[in-house]
Amino acid sequence: MKKQNKVGIEVSLPKQKCDDENCPFHGTLKLHGRVFVGKVKSTKMHKTAIVEWERLFHIKKYERYEKRRTKIKAHIPPCIQVKDGDIVKIMESRPISKTKTFVVIENETK
Repeated sequence: MKKQNKVGIEVSLPKQKCDDENCPFHGTLKLHGRVFVGKVKSTKMHKTAIVEWERLFHIKKYERYEKRRTKIKAHIPPCIQVKDGDIVKIMESRPISKTKTFVVIENETK
């Protein structure tokens, strides 16, 4: 039986076990870089979530701010349960596919 890996930041470890090679807790995927918190927009793709959050962008000419959105595709390990509308924490990793370079490490919706 494999032991759970630590991912480098304070997150709660998942209660389930999985056999996914791209799981930061039970596989060999190493995490580094940026950490974001956002809302899951869609989970229709296989083992993938689209995570979205809003940010304010300053327009210098008009001295105002406008809302902009950022959407990122993130890998969902089988040991973490995620559905549409959940608030999740994602962290950067090596490229998992052409468009996925982030992994869901914690579901903060309880």
